[in-house]
Amino acid sequence: MRERAITSSSQRRAIKTYRSRLSERGIARFEVLGLDKDRDLIRSLARRLAEGGPEASRLRATISESLGGTPKTGGILAALRRSPLVGSDLDLERSREDGRAVDL
Repeated sequence: MRERAITSSSQRRAIKTYRSRLSERGIARFEVLGLDKDRDLIRSLARRLAEGGPEASRLRATISESLGGTPKTGGILAALRRSPLVGSDLDLERSREDGRAVDL
C-alpha cells in the first residue's frame, strides 16, 4: 500500500531516468501475480536471470525445460517435414475453372 503519491517533478524525472537506464541495459519492469510466500523466490530468480552469464543461461534452460519449454518458430513446418507423406510424389495441382454461370 502506498503511503503517498509521487507528486514532485524531480521525483518523476528521477524515476523516468532510472527506468530509461534499465531499458538501456535490456531490463524491463513487469508485474507478476503469485503467492506471498513465493515473493523472495521470484525476486531472487529474476535477479539471477538479469545478471546474465552462464549460470543464468543454465537456470533459464532448466526452468524452460521443467515448464515444457517455450514455443519455437517453425514448429508447423517441422511437423510437416516429419510427415510420412514427405517424398511420396503427391499430385496437388487443382484444375482451374471459371465457375458456373449464374442467372440472376
